[in-house]
Amino acid sequence: MIKIRKPEDIYQIDGEVQDGTFHGRWHFSFGDYHDPAFERFGTLRVFNDDTLSPGAVWPLHPHRDNEVVTYCASGEFRHADEHGKGGLLRKGWVQHTTVGTGMWHSEINNRKDEPMRFIQMWFLPSKHGLPPSVEQKKVEKSERTNSFLPVVSNHHPGALRIVSDAEVYSCFLREGHATSYQVTKGRGAYLYVLEGGPVKVDGQTASALCAVMALDEKEVSVLAAGDAELLLVDVLIV
Repeated sequence: MIKIRKPEDIYQIDGEVQDGTFHGRWHFSFGDYHDPAFERFGTLRVFNDDTLSPGAVWPLHPHRDNEVVTYCASGEFRHADEHGKGGLLRKGWVQHTTVGTGMWHSEINNRKDEPMRFIQMWFLPSKHGLPPSVEQKKVEKSERTNSFLPVVSNHHPGALRIVSDAEVYSCFLREGHATSYQVTKGRGAYLYVLEGGPVKVDGQTASALCAVMALDEKEVSVLAAGDAELLLVDVLIV
């Protein structure tokens, strides 16, 4: 089953944060937004597409027992804990955080002259009470061109590890090119068109900011009618 979630069907929110504003596209229930039809997708609990205005800061806030993956879609993302320590992500780079026993952190637009867009995903952990840890990975555009590159996975060398039954892939698919992803039994794929396109997913059209939910499919095939930035999440369906 392939289900297309159109951009207008995904919850949107605008608000103020420290030193600026944010715009969010929240795919699943989060904060004050609650939709019983979209609580989660397998082990994927949160999928937020957020944009911070130049210089804006999402202030320090606590987390506990989450597996968090952050993908920089544009600009420069800076992560900082309560001690001011963290890392910098540029477009296409990715970060994994085991929150475990708990930590405070903030998300920061490192640039004063342009917005910053990032995708933050939360996954249900397979172990609880672990010490917090943060790792990140630089990804070159050439590495993810015309194929799905595993950026978070427990099964692929070079990918960031995660304490959850989940994997994250990124792809820059050039116009006229096609790629596919094999989905094993008992798992689902959540594909997001970050920008560009449109793309054809098993014959159905998905434009920019569309999401595609694939269940009980052996393969997800994607053909780009225009250059497209894609994220794909593979999860255990529970």
